[in-house]
Amino acid sequence: MQSRFWHSREPRATGGAWKQFGHVLAFLALGLAVTPAHHSAAAAGDAVVIYGGRLLTITHGEIAHGSVLIVNGKIKEIGEKVDAPPGAEVILADGMVVMPGIVDTHSHIGVYSWPEVEANSDGNEMTDPVQAGVRAMDSVNLEDPAIQRALAGGVTTIQILPGSGNVIGGESVTVKLRPGSTMDEMIFAGAPRGLKMALGENPKRVYGSRTKLPSTRMGNIYVMRNAFQQAKDYRAKWDAWEKKPADERGAPPERDLKMETLSDVLAGKVRVHVHCYRKDEIEALFRLSDEFGFQVASLQHGLEAYKIADEVSRRNVGVATFAHWWGYKWEAWDGIPQNAGILAAHGVRVAIHSDSPDLIQRLYEEAAIAMRYGLTREDALQAITLNPAWMLGVDDRVGSLDVGKDADIAIFSKDPFDIYTQVEKTLVDGKVVYDRSKAPAPTSAGATR
Repeated sequence: MQSRFWHSREPRATGGAWKQFGHVLAFLALGLAVTPAHHSAAAAGDAVVIYGGRLLTITHGEIAHGSVLIVNGKIKEIGEKVDAPPGAEVILADGMVVMPGIVDTHSHIGVYSWPEVEANSDGNEMTDPVQAGVRAMDSVNLEDPAIQRALAGGVTTIQILPGSGNVIGGESVTVKLRPGSTMDEMIFAGAPRGLKMALGENPKRVYGSRTKLPSTRMGNIYVMRNAFQQAKDYRAKWDAWEKKPADERGAPPERDLKMETLSDVLAGKVRVHVHCYRKDEIEALFRLSDEFGFQVASLQHGLEAYKIADEVSRRNVGVATFAHWWGYKWEAWDGIPQNAGILAAHGVRVAIHSDSPDLIQRLYEEAAIAMRYGLTREDALQAITLNPAWMLGVDDRVGSLDVGKDADIAIFSKDPFDIYTQVEKTLVDGKVVYDRSKAPAPTSAGATR
C-alpha cells in the first residue's frame, strides 16, 4: 500500500536552488512580459501571475512563452504579455508547461476511501436495484488520502459517483479538490446534478446471486423502464394537484425521493451518466431514453461504443473511457485501445477517465497512451480537460485557459505527454493546492534512524 500511496512522489533532485535562481534571472531579464497595471482595481493579495510558461490553452492553441493573470480566482488575462497589479504574487513557470486543471468524470474518491476496507465501502447501497434517492455527497470522506494524490496528478475537478452495483445507483456530486474543506465548500457551485445508472454484468450479478430482479440484461432494462414509468406517473399526480385551485387541492401527494430525482431527469434537470460496456446494452439504453424523452450525458466506460460510433455521435452523447483497459471481465473482452480515437474521429466528445484512485494520478499518461492508438494530440488534451467538463456541464467554468474561467491550472515540468513529466504545481480557483517542491518525499528504504 505504501508504494502505491507514494506513486507520484519522487525524491527531490539536487540543484533545486540553482534552478530557482535561474528562473529569477529569466524573470528579471524578460520582465517586460509582465507589465505593472498602475490603475488596476485588484488588490495585490487577490492577484497571481503565472509567468513565462508554455501555455496549452485547449481552445485557442499554444502560446510558446506566455503568462496568465489571475484575479479573485478567475483568469483575467492570458497572453505573451499581461498587465499585473503591483505586488501580485508571481509563480515562475519558465521552461514549464501550463494547462487547465485535469477533469475526471468517473471517480469514487471519498466513497471508497483509502485504506480499501469494508468500513470505508460507502459507494453502493445494494439493498434495492433502484436507489435514485441516495446521494454520493452524503458518503464522501474528505480525509481520503487519494484527494492529495489526485492533486499531485494535476486533477482539479472530479465527479464522485456511486458504484455500479445497482441499476440506478444514486446522484453523483461534482467537486473541486480543495483539501481540508467542508463538503459544502468542496462542491462545485452551480454544477448540474448527475445521476449514475448501470447496465451489464454488475447489477445482474449482485441481484441475480440473490435470486432477485434483475438477473439478466433484459432485467436491467426492465428495472429502468419501470422506474421511469413510475416517475412519469408520480410527476403527473403532482402536476394534477398543483393545477387545482388552492382551496380544492386537499392534501398533496406523498413525497417519494426516488421518484423526485427520476422525474427531474425526465424534466431535463439532471444529467445521466451510464456505466456500460457492450454495444447491445448501449442500443437498449438509447431506445429507453427515446421512450421517456431524456438525454444521456455520457457513457461511462463504453468499451464497445466504437462499434456504433456514428449513432453515439448523432445523439451527441459523450463517452468517458479507459485508454487501454480491456478483458478484465467478459463484457470488457471486445475493448480495444483504438476506442477513443475511433469515437473522436466520428465527432464524439471523448474523455479519458480514471475509475481508480491510482489511475487518477496519471491521467495525462493515459491520454498519451490513447494518442499511440489513434487519438490526435488536440483530442487527447481535450479528453482530460474540456470534454469531461462538457459532460459534467461545467465547460463554461473549467477545461480551458480562457479569460473569465476559473483559475484551475496544472503546471508541468515538461509536456504533459512526455513520459518523464511531473506536476510541479496545481491551482484551484487561483490558489496553490499542491506544490511538488514542498511535498514530503517517501522515506528511503533502509535509512537509519
